[in-house]
Amino acid sequence: MSSENPKNKPDEIKTGVYICSCGGNISDHVDVAQLAENVKGLDDVTAVRASMFMCSDPGQELIQEDIKSGMVNRVVVASCAPSLHELTFRNAIKRANLNPYLYEHANIREQVSWVHHGDSATAKATRLVAAAIAKAKHLQPLEPIRVDAADHVTIIGGGVAGMRTALDLSRRGVRVTLVEKSSFLGGQTAHLHRLVPTEDTAENVVRTLADAVLNDSRIQVHGCSQIVGYEGYVGNFKLTIQGAENNTPHTGFKKGDWVPFSGLFLNDADKGRQWILETGAIVFATGFKPYQPGEGEYGYVSFPEVVTLPEFIQQLAQSSERSDTLSIAGRAIRRVAFIHCVGSRQIPGIHEPDAGGRLNEYCSRTCCSAILQSAIQVRRRYPQTQVFECYRDIRTYGRGQEEYYDQASDFNVMFFRYEPDSPPQVERSERSRFPLRIRVKDTLTFGEELSAEVDLVVLGVGMEAHPIGNLVEMMKLPTGMDGFLQEVHPKLRPVEIANSGILLAGTCQAPMDVSETCSAAQAAAAKVAALLTKGYVELDPYIACVDAGFCTGHGLCADVCPVEGAVKLTDGKAVVNPALCTGCGICVGACPEHAIDIHGWTLKQYEKMVDAIVST
Repeated sequence: MSSENPKNKPDEIKTGVYICSCGGNISDHVDVAQLAENVKGLDDVTAVRASMFMCSDPGQELIQEDIKSGMVNRVVVASCAPSLHELTFRNAIKRANLNPYLYEHANIREQVSWVHHGDSATAKATRLVAAAIAKAKHLQPLEPIRVDAADHVTIIGGGVAGMRTALDLSRRGVRVTLVEKSSFLGGQTAHLHRLVPTEDTAENVVRTLADAVLNDSRIQVHGCSQIVGYEGYVGNFKLTIQGAENNTPHTGFKKGDWVPFSGLFLNDADKGRQWILETGAIVFATGFKPYQPGEGEYGYVSFPEVVTLPEFIQQLAQSSERSDTLSIAGRAIRRVAFIHCVGSRQIPGIHEPDAGGRLNEYCSRTCCSAILQSAIQVRRRYPQTQVFECYRDIRTYGRGQEEYYDQASDFNVMFFRYEPDSPPQVERSERSRFPLRIRVKDTLTFGEELSAEVDLVVLGVGMEAHPIGNLVEMMKLPTGMDGFLQEVHPKLRPVEIANSGILLAGTCQAPMDVSETCSAAQAAAAKVAALLTKGYVELDPYIACVDAGFCTGHGLCADVCPVEGAVKLTDGKAVVNPALCTGCGICVGACPEHAIDIHGWTLKQYEKMVDAIVST
């Protein structure tokens, strides 16, 4: 579908409007043909085109062809949220040799078709597109802001994600400093025995990575150290690092020694030292922590025979294989029961929130496979020990992991399925040779209440975000409702956060297994290398600009600016640091002289958009 206006002059504003049906997401509720008809007669519109998927290659080619032919010199795209495809369209425009900032986006999916129906949807879409056309007329060519970038990356966290990121960056020729708060490399992976689904030992995986990191001349590792100060911007961060005393009870180890279920030991040569580190980018690899059950939750703490899965994994690894029955701490374990989803998939009104009022409503994803792996080990090594599993749903996602469920069934592990509002009950077993009794309403037997006397109950605890509240507050990092660090977009920008130059690797952003963690770390390394290896960084030019002729130097703009150093008074005038300014616009509203505006979002452009909305 197209509509063209042949009356073009070289100095005219010529706006092309490109409407996406989004595979029905938009066109099921917005009459795209009518929308095109509504806007084609607006001032300065020279082409109107529609496509089923405007973000596809054919859709982008429509835009490029019109630019190259001289038909349009401003572009308006009406589609889904700009956060999804703004960069897609800017790059398409740039490839057609038009300034990529002569482009405006109208969101007619999330703001229209997903919330309105019928004629009202088409009417609202018309107003939004008309507003975008009015703004496009007043767009000016802009150039990205170029700042020098240090060829150096700081990685916070010395687990698998941090080490994998460091090695990949080093292989790309980038210098790395790895800062680890504890005395060990390996993170939570070092607390495991064997990994799913390869069955490789955690020691072997961590040792291989740690040895490579410690022997790499481009990588500096600082244990017992943490970030206590932060300033700067992408390409030019300054971090204050504080070395601490050795914070572990382990003594007598030297650097490079493997400590079972702790990791690879580091010395504490930096203790008491504080220094400034200049770096171009920061990668968070701060990991997770296992959920800690509350006292009395499934009998935890109240009954010493109730342990968490990480505790049990360590006990199982250290147990002797000289008997057909599992023995822990000198006590025979004839029956063991596992409970799934402890600290995961919590439901408001059913589960108790933590001290901060938060529930872990997400699935921790790795627990089912880890529990099944442990159950198989028990049955394989100690055939006289019976195993029960109480689960809500078995979620053995990932290649090769469904086989764990099949193997557990083959080893005669008994499964009981419970509903979240009827969780298993763990109680002391009186006058029995077993210390505990577990009762569960089993939906596999149509809700029959079953009970089993056991020697040990193992709680399959989920993952929680590692507590880094000090860094979140210091660096103003975005976090999700689940407490994990929040990426910009899970598909389009999966390892980036809104803070330019700060990236994510591994379980600091979501529950992952080791293979996923390594993949995320490699993605972060590739992104950082692409960002820094040119020697400079290009930033969007949507920043505050000061008209010195109107500025009186009262300083209200600097007072309200949320980014320290972004606006300063120099010689009685406000001066903007383009590398620090985020273009939030708070200073614009604070200036009584209207001496400040935002490139790409000027007050005049807003006024024209409002005029178009009320007149359409």
